[in-house]
Amino acid sequence: MTAAADALVVTDLRVEFDGFVAVGGVSFDAHPGEVRFLIGPNGAGKTTCIDAITGLSKGTGSVTLGDQELLGRPVNKIVRLGVGRTFQTASVFEQLTVLQNLDIAAGLHRSALSLLRARRGVDPSIETALEETGLSAERATPAGILSHGQKQWLEIAMMLVQGPRALLLDEPVAGMSQDERTATGELLQRIAERRIVLVVEHDMDFMRRYASRVTVLHQGKVLSEGAVAQVQADPKVQEVYLGTAGAATTTGMLAVAESTPAMTDAATQGNGA
Repeated sequence: MTAAADALVVTDLRVEFDGFVAVGGVSFDAHPGEVRFLIGPNGAGKTTCIDAITGLSKGTGSVTLGDQELLGRPVNKIVRLGVGRTFQTASVFEQLTVLQNLDIAAGLHRSALSLLRARRGVDPSIETALEETGLSAERATPAGILSHGQKQWLEIAMMLVQGPRALLLDEPVAGMSQDERTATGELLQRIAERRIVLVVEHDMDFMRRYASRVTVLHQGKVLSEGAVAQVQADPKVQEVYLGTAGAATTTGMLAVAESTPAMTDAATQGNGA
């Protein structure tokens, strides 16, 4: 696996906690132009992988963004190299308006002197992020009264104003309505046209609809990798998710594998890839 100038490349990543191997030699890559997914049962090591990539957990091996090694760098340095990350619960300033949240986020790369100067107008990066995330009409709305999905979009917008090269999203559609999930998938596809987008997700119907490539983790290792159809047809994936490698297709199977209502409903309704 070779590192491209604009790729996120993870090579033999290992993360241990007091002798427990949470991630045991994981390798994958992600590129602009694709929505890259990490999936797997609970405890597979998905979130731990992105914790290591973003400096929240200590890992060994190699993680490069272009020609820059990320492992061993502090979180703030990784952010400044162009890596943005969201969590399962949106981190926004609920008492401030959408515009104020974005103005604070846009100040990340500004000098201390420029932060003291009076602002004139709205930063162009903020206008672009508002439009891209569909929040233009909510600029004066306090973040605390936004819908759950809108809060997630605001957090994504707060990353976009910082000019990231890679966005890592941890279960971005958890708790969203079907309309919000659809809007989020379309948003990620737009973002991915120019940036790396890596998604950790439990919603298998969402994965089937929007993933370009998928890496399946199991017990801290890569179990399978490829396009959605390849992964769904892999007997090893069927074995892990269902305890069987039978002949039936996994079009609806993966949706049943984890017991969230969204996935159970998707399987019951026969939503396929």
